[in-house]
Formats: sequence, C-alpha cells, structure tokens
Amino acid sequence: MADKILVVDDEKEIADLLEFYLCNEGFEVYKFYNGQDAIRCIEKEEIDIAVLDVMLPDIDGFQICQKIREHYFFPIIMLTAKVEDMDKIMGLTLGADDYITKPFNPLEVVARVKTQLRRYKRYNATTQPQDILEYDIRGLVINKETHKCYLYNELLDLTPIEFEILWYLCSKQGKVVSSEELFEAVWKEKYIDNNNTVMAHIARLREKLKESTKKPKFIKTVWGVGYQIEK
Repeated sequence: MADKILVVDDEKEIADLLEFYLCNEGFEVYKFYNGQDAIRCIEKEEIDIAVLDVMLPDIDGFQICQKIREHYFFPIIMLTAKVEDMDKIMGLTLGADDYITKPFNPLEVVARVKTQLRRYKRYNATTQPQDILEYDIRGLVINKETHKCYLYNELLDLTPIEFEILWYLCSKQGKVVSSEELFEAVWKEKYIDNNNTVMAHIARLREKLKESTKKPKFIKTVWGVGYQIEK
C-alpha cells in the first residue's frame, strides 16, 4: 500500500510540482491550497507524512502543525520562504520534524520525505526500544552510539549521568517514569525514600535544555507520579 502524503501550499505551481514528483515515486498525494481543507483531510484519511507551507491564506502552517500534534505522530516537513532561525525553532518546537527553505529542488523534498518515513517507521513501528540508537524528539536529538545530544543542532554539554537520565526518559516517551524507577535504572542502586538526587539532576538537565520551569517543552513533571517526555 502506498504511503499517503499530505501536501499543503497556496502556490499552485509548487503544490502541483510536488504532487507530480511524489506521485512518480509511488506515493499517494492529498494536495490542498489552504489549511482548512487540509485539516478536514487529516481527520478522514490515515496520513503518513505532511509537507506544510508556513504561509497560507487562512491558517498558517504552524497552526496546522500544532493541530496535528494534538492527535497524530506522523512526520511533518515545513516549507517556508523565510530563513529566520526563530521560524525554524518555532516549527520544531511545535512538533515539526524537518524544515526546507524555498526555493528548493523538488528532488530534495522527495529525499527528505523518504528519510522521514524511514525514520518514523523504524523508530515508531518495527524497531524494539532496545535496538534504537537515536531519538529525535521535536528538535532534541540524542544518540546512544556517539553519546551526544543536540538541541536544535546545538551540542549540549551533558554529564554521563545527565545523558543516561535523558536517554531513559526518551526511551519511555509518552510514559510517566517515577523517581524510583529512574534512579534504579540510571544509578543501578536501590532507591531510598526522600532521595533528592533525581530531582537535582532533572533540574540541572532542564537548565541545559533551556526549559521553562512553568511550561517545560521536554521533561514534564507529573506531580506525585514522576517525569515524562510527551509524544
């Protein structure tokens, strides 16, 4: 069965061009020139990946991205004529997986689509957690093999313990991890009540992730239960 690709761009020539190249690669393309029609399509069809233009006549691509992430986890590639870093960061923060600046070669878009689909299927469907070597979560990339972590392409200076905490939380993405579970998984020791070690390391880790204490983007506290990195 062909992968279903949502293409949204108010520039008809660009949308038609992307449709042509993607269809030639065997994809099933759902093409729209505005955001509202695209959202209605998402609610009806099982989309595998979305290619969204940022500037649209009704609602912008950031809003569509945000609505998608409320219910769906498929990859999102943003298209924009802008080159400002803040636009890229906003898209990644809202849940986009990749960013392409106009003008672009349509073959590059096809290549990016294939890459994102491979990653999505590998990490979210067929691969078991113990086999995963890298997580890419909304601009936060952590690699077990290289032992490196990047936030929006900026290398983070993490201690080995901080790296292991973040890796464990990423491996449990979507689930709440208790302080006891986290401590025993990382420190390999029996957890003792009133142990503030985990809390202190989480606080330092959040600082390095430039997390807001009130509205963290990555490590969230579920009061009375533990910590969670949401899907």
